[in-house]
Amino acid sequence: MGARGLTWAVPSGWTSEPPSSAMRRAQYRIAGAGGPAECVVFYFGPGQGGDTRANVARWVGQFQRPDGPPVGEAATTREIKVGDIPVTLVEVTGTYVGGMGSGPAGAPQPNHMLLGAIAEGPDARWFFRATGPQATLEKERQGFERMIRSIKRGG
Repeated sequence: MGARGLTWAVPSGWTSEPPSSAMRRAQYRIAGAGGPAECVVFYFGPGQGGDTRANVARWVGQFQRPDGPPVGEAATTREIKVGDIPVTLVEVTGTYVGGMGSGPAGAPQPNHMLLGAIAEGPDARWFFRATGPQATLEKERQGFERMIRSIKRGG
């Protein structure tokens, strides 16, 4: 799969769906025993979408610990290279409260997880974000990382 600058291999068992908004370049439904999850790929274009650090902070800020405070340092990030493409991987677990920027948070969803990756594309960053029940995404963690490690320039 791919679009405008990057291509990648979609894990088996993930179902491609029509993107639900113009910001989404690809969207996948992930079935699992814990309930369905989704993976979305965003590409905003040159100079758009914010920097890596701000996006990681926003993603982490969409989660709380079960007792209410923000997840903060409980989130994990690491840097990898996929060929010559720098990628930041993010993993967060807790109660998903959602919200975009200064927008309102959604209904709290306990025991949720985010697997994220920000890849430096040829002209702009690409954002890969899987969210859903922790029981589902823990089983899909390796598939998500294989997808990220399959990224190539092209498309």
